[in-house]
Amino acid sequence: MRIITGAGPDAPPGYTEHLRVPDMSFGTYRLPAGGADEQSPHTEDEVYVCAAGRARIVTPGGSADVGPGTVVFVPAGEEHRFVDITEELVLLVFFGPAEYARAAS
Repeated sequence: MRIITGAGPDAPPGYTEHLRVPDMSFGTYRLPAGGADEQSPHTEDEVYVCAAGRARIVTPGGSADVGPGTVVFVPAGEEHRFVDITEELVLLVFFGPAEYARAAS
């Protein structure tokens, strides 16, 4: 067992990784109100859990509102961005396998 401290609203702005094991990684992604999400598609599946804030997620297949309690699954390789961030967005992010584990060499 491992207790993770400093996740969620206590994490610094941007992306902070809190845990990495071969089959998954976990971190906090914080974006300010009015901020821009500059991420690129990942080579791993990804789950976002919104801990705080409000925004929209946009993918080639559509868009949806995101707020506290929203859970979003993004398959590996899918373009996605958080836009219209009206309140500081705090996301718990889970990658399977660990982020960059499948990255091209």
